[in-house]
Amino acid sequence: MEASLASGADIGASFCVTRDGETVVDIWGGHANPDKTSSWDRDTIVNVYSTTKTMAALTALLLADRGVFDLHDRVAKFWPEFAAEGKDDVTIAQLLSHSAGLSGWKEPLQREDLYDWSKCVDLLAQQAPFWAPGTAPGYHALTQGYLVGEVVRRATGKTIGTVFREEIAEPLGADFHIGLPASEDGRVATLQPPPIAVAAQAASDLQKNMATNPGIDVGETAKRAWRGAEIPAAGGTGNARSVAEIHAILANGGMAKGKRFLSEAGCRRAFECQVEGTDLVLGIPVRFGMGFGLPGGMVPLPNPNSCYWGGYGGSIAIVDMDAQTTFSYVMNRMEGTTTGDARGFALVMATWQAMDA
Repeated sequence: MEASLASGADIGASFCVTRDGETVVDIWGGHANPDKTSSWDRDTIVNVYSTTKTMAALTALLLADRGVFDLHDRVAKFWPEFAAEGKDDVTIAQLLSHSAGLSGWKEPLQREDLYDWSKCVDLLAQQAPFWAPGTAPGYHALTQGYLVGEVVRRATGKTIGTVFREEIAEPLGADFHIGLPASEDGRVATLQPPPIAVAAQAASDLQKNMATNPGIDVGETAKRAWRGAEIPAAGGTGNARSVAEIHAILANGGMAKGKRFLSEAGCRRAFECQVEGTDLVLGIPVRFGMGFGLPGGMVPLPNPNSCYWGGYGGSIAIVDMDAQTTFSYVMNRMEGTTTGDARGFALVMATWQAMDA
């Protein structure tokens, strides 16, 4: 990471690795803002965009493990209005695996509408799918968080950010937030937008819908409204330490820091492939489990019981249950990728090689 910071590939970043439940790498450096007037410190946190999805997925896995719902339950069992327009058989598993056909909104949205939970979920409940649910993957870039979050809210009476905080983050002492308190604003690094925006790369109608309705504005992440809102697919704030240490739950069969969060069987649900093929939105080959990407397609991983996710700009989370290892990289200089990039993967590969040496 030192070389990346020196070359300007990174402005500020953190990288963390856990193995057998112990944090074995925890490094950070650089600057918390593009002007390089503020240092990236141990407790610096940053918006990680879609790496947030892994936290929402882990929350759903925990609730399923406790019997609050079954992952193959119909969404409409908890959210009756969702059955409209032929969605009565859509399952929670299909929401988690990006195969529900609801990759975006059909009604035009403004960016500020993302802060209106009721509007976002009501519109999704009312609309017809873009494709037959369960038949193909198609990245639900923003909608997945609202969809899974509303199931959690209907099933528990609490928002997904609250359940995540009470059941996962606080018991672990993990500095990750789906809905950041204003008291923590001073620790948040400023993101530098990528050189090429997502909208400029959109080719298909589904890609354009994802990228422009509403459009993505990195500047929003500096606003209190964004930071404080629960946007469970893109609005999470944390650092590499918090991401890696939280996912140690999955890597270690449900245990982390001496506490049991899930059963081993409940953890293994994350690695059950639900759908694979060419993603209708991303246009690349994918394999999706319960809320995570699986080895194969564009992301080969050394061990079969592994899963991953990446966030817009370059952040990543990787869980290797076979090696009982987790990796995370987060940064503030963004590249134009939605699934992680070479900076983070280079650190991961170097660590894997060192571990095998």
